Amino acid sequence: MKIRHLRNATMVIEAKEQFILVDPMLGEKGTAGPPFTLFRFKPKRNPILDLPNNAMDIVNKTTHCIITHLHPDHLDKKAEKFLISNNIPITCSIKDEQILRKRGLNVVETVDYWKESDFLGGTIEGIPARHGYGFVAKPMGNVMGFFIQLPNEKTIYLSADTIYTENVDKVLKQFKPDINVVACGTAQLDIFKPLLMTMDDIITFTKNSSGIVIANHLEAVNHCPTTRTQLANEFKRHGLLAKARIPNDGETIEIE
Repeated sequence: MKIRHLRNATMVIEAKEQFILVDPMLGEKGTAGPPFTLFRFKPKRNPILDLPNNAMDIVNKTTHCIITHLHPDHLDKKAEKFLISNNIPITCSIKDEQILRKRGLNVVETVDYWKESDFLGGTIEGIPARHGYGFVAKPMGNVMGFFIQLPNEKTIYLSADTIYTENVDKVLKQFKPDINVVACGTAQLDIFKPLLMTMDDIITFTKNSSGIVIANHLEAVNHCPTTRTQLANEFKRHGLLAKARIPNDGETIEIE
């Protein structure tokens, strides 16, 4: 298996003949929407940088797509056009099915929370995700993480945009995924509590992961202040750097 990190939460899971695109934001710099914050962090239109040069060579191989939720930094207009024009099969939360079908996307499978479904010869299970601490999680809407088991491949947990919850803890300790993908940008709007795990909870996530941890949601949108260097320093300070991967945009992680 190869994990090809492209930008923000956009990645491609390459497993034998399958190229599974996750949370595609494919537009050029500044095209996904206005700044998510104006005062707390420097206002810049999102995404704040372009895709790496090799991104579309990989994206054009897509055989399937998984969408964790509908925010524009996880599914933008250019991605929708790509998915529609290529009739890419989509797997998503049962709560997002109706909206995606209305937009013209080819939803072939919906997933419910804590229910295992067939997926590309293996299985996929929906994991509850909570997009923020306190009140802000409600307006941020529903998000679904996924636990994926493909035939003869390492298991992978896409935790999606979430804080550390009992559900996340359960997956890490009971399912024991081989690969754990976690949003590490410590996102926050101008008001309300953080939208993603704080650094303390990222460390807890990593400590409780039995497999490797792949960090994403870094240095791509204006409300995520944490840099790769800061994250690496924190992992090093807690003795966790060996089990963590912090890929640059366009980097491929090969899973043995």
